[in-house]
Amino acid sequence: MLKRYLLFLSLAIGGLAGCNRQQASPTPSEETRMAAGAVGSSLPDFSVTDLQGHPLSSADLRGRVVLVDFWATWCQPCKKEMPGYQKLVDRYGAGGFVAIGFKFDTMMDRENPIQFAKKIGVHYPLAVASNEVKQKFGGVEGLPTTMLYDRQGVLRTKIIGFEYTDNIEAALKPLL
Repeated sequence: MLKRYLLFLSLAIGGLAGCNRQQASPTPSEETRMAAGAVGSSLPDFSVTDLQGHPLSSADLRGRVVLVDFWATWCQPCKKEMPGYQKLVDRYGAGGFVAIGFKFDTMMDRENPIQFAKKIGVHYPLAVASNEVKQKFGGVEGLPTTMLYDRQGVLRTKIIGFEYTDNIEAALKPLL
């Protein structure tokens, strides 16, 4: 009985001592720094050449609502989703909305990516997602991955996997 009491007493004292510990407060830069690709993070700086040979950079996108789509020619959900994004560009492009697509190159393309885009009716800029680009966006966990940034370049919506165009449009409208 005495052993149990002493054990209980030592655990209680140890527990109370732990209650007085305080974690160091994060510095202001730690509070505002977000992991790349996390909702609330900023559109990363990048500069690429699209599949048509035109330069494309994050600087070109400032002040616009930006949809970034990671896709592949072999990804059936991507093939289903991308024409819907083109319709959104057609509908809201004059209001400051743009879409860009980063093609994954981890597996061999099933077809020429330019022909693929043409066949499904996609005309927004498409570029290859180099490892550097993937890392700048926080890595890509699955395809398709869609990221929607507001006019200030803040990530507001991130979707991994297929999403219906209507749902993307609902997230887009308040940002315009």
